[in-house]
Order: sequence, then structure tokens, then C-alpha cells
Amino acid sequence: MKNNQAYLLLEDGKRFDGVGFGSAVTSFGEVVFNTSMTGYQEILTDPSYSGQHVVMTYPLIGNYGVNTLDVESEDIQVAGFIVRELPEVYSSWRATSSLEDYLETNNVAGISEVDTRALTRHIRSEGAMRGAIASSDIAEADLLGSVLKHPAMQGLDLSMGVSTSKPYQIEASGEEKYHVLAYDCGVKNNSLKILSQRGCRVTVLPSDTSLDQVLALKPDGLFISNGPGDPAAVKGSEEVILGAVGRGIPIFGICLGHQLIARAFGAETYKLPFGHHGTNHPVRNIDCNTVEITSQNHGFAVRLNEDKEILGAPDLRLTHVNLYDGTAEGLTHRKHPVFSVQYHPEAAPGPHDSKYLFDHFVDLMGK
Repeated sequence: MKNNQAYLLLEDGKRFDGVGFGSAVTSFGEVVFNTSMTGYQEILTDPSYSGQHVVMTYPLIGNYGVNTLDVESEDIQVAGFIVRELPEVYSSWRATSSLEDYLETNNVAGISEVDTRALTRHIRSEGAMRGAIASSDIAEADLLGSVLKHPAMQGLDLSMGVSTSKPYQIEASGEEKYHVLAYDCGVKNNSLKILSQRGCRVTVLPSDTSLDQVLALKPDGLFISNGPGDPAAVKGSEEVILGAVGRGIPIFGICLGHQLIARAFGAETYKLPFGHHGTNHPVRNIDCNTVEITSQNHGFAVRLNEDKEILGAPDLRLTHVNLYDGTAEGLTHRKHPVFSVQYHPEAAPGPHDSKYLFDHFVDLMGK
């Protein structure tokens, strides 16, 4: 392990010193924390983290290395990675390299030996904010100026930067039953795999695909994926969603897709103070009166009114609510086969409590 002195600087001037690992580049982006104990490779490759530094609250990260299987996209998506302790030795029969080498190969900055408990408490009290990881020989005043010039997350459409540039297909595993179009705002590999396992041939489309192009493919269902950035800044999705609804095409959205569906029907979205990031978030299923432990990664939410109804969207009904802060976690249309959840039911990483939602999507296509 290299012994490069480095530091994390937040936009409010708060500094956290540590030891750099991975690439020696200076990184810029929003700083958020994730409460997962494992699954760091899925987190690193989740396109929803584009433009963000991720702080892992669990102290030991990297102990089982990385491999070629636990990737949710082709590249590391985070701007930077912040951990308390990086082990010098990793051990797993699946591992192909260390976490340190993985970041260095992908030109991503990391920093260890950071007081992640103090950093997390600071973000919880002050909110997620812009920051940078840099070598200690870079002047703090100069770095702070660059951090303050970096774009804030609000108003940013980052989905185009992580979406596929051209359509591609994932064949159904076994007998093909349905043809699903996946609107790629930053889709994770496991979502496509789960759809394939349920007999769906999936055509993955760029996030700027037009309604005419969608309809020309004659889909049985439309899947609106997760992704990074501010949903209010994403253009063009409303026409596709409403156009598909008008033709009776079932729609399932997760994460950013959930927010885009809500906005298409008149709802508002807003930025959360520090977001939800982790694999242990309890969500109440209102219809079933059950609790699901969920995997989450989002910084924005759909606005509710005082009666826990979706503000501005009377055609939508709340189906799931976050038990930490009461925010909207799921919705369904009162008349059309449209539903979505804020969390990640594909469970990469995370528990498997919510995979039934993919079955529900398949059932809607069957009807």
C-alpha cells in the first residue's frame, strides 16, 4: 500500500486527512455516505453514483478484493472512494485483484485512514455537499476555490453521461415470453439479468430515445431504470412515459425512473439533505402492511403533502413509505398499469425482500 498523504476537503472548508490510494488524480464531486457492510464493488460500479464521492461507514473495506462478476456497469462510476481502513491483504476465491489496484487501473481516487464516523456525522448534520480528494501538497485555498466552482448536484442531468450510446439486447433466459424496453438512465446489470430470468428479452435504449422509436419496437413493457443526477433536469422522458401509458403499455420504474414517472404525472421532486444510501433501509408496504429491508441510493425524493398523498399528482397513489423519515418509496397509477419504487429491488448489493416487484411487472404484461 502506497503511503501518499492526502486529504478530503468539503465546500464548507471542513478538512479530513488520510492516506491516498488508487489513482493520484484530484477528484471533485458531491460527498455522500453509504451504510452497507459489504457490496463495495457493486457500489463503485453503480451508475447512480456518477459524480459522487462515497464514504463507507463500515470501517473495513476491501478485505475480499474485487472480481469480474460483481460489477453493475462496465466502469467504476464514483468520483472518489473514502474508507476508514484499507486492508493490506485481501482474501476470496473469487477475487482477481485488490481494491487499491482496481481504483488505480480505473483512474479513480481513494483515501483511507479517514475518520469516517466524524465525516458521516458532519454530512448528517450539514447535508451532502461538494468536495475533493487531493494530495497533501496541493494548497487548501486553491483546492477550495476549485470545489466551489464545481457544479452542485441540483439541476444536473447526469443520465446521458452513463446511458448506453446505442441500443443492445439481452436475450431471455429460456423461453421468451415478453419483449421489454429498458430506458437506460444508468441501468444496473442485475436488473437486466432478473428480467431475463423471467422470460423477458430486453432491449436497452439510450435515455434520449424518442416515443416514436419506442413504439416502433412494439414492446410488451417499459422499464425506466435508476440513474444519477436531478430528475427535474432530465428532459424528454415525460413524453415517452405518457405516450406509452396512452397505449396501455405496462411501466415499471426504479430510483430515478420512479422520480421521472412521478414528474410525468405532475408530481414534484426535491433534494434530500443527505439522501438514502445503503442496504438496510426499512420500507413499509402500505398495501400488504409488511416491512421490506431495502437497498437504496438516491439523493432526491417525490414530494408528499400533509396527508401523505403525492403532491400535484392525484392519479398516483402512494404504496411504500420510508420508515426512517416518512418519504415516498413507491407509487402506482390508479387506472393504468404503471408502478415504481424509489429503492433498488434488484438487490445489487442488498437484501432480496423486494424482487417480487419484477414478478408484478411480468404479471402486468401477461394481462
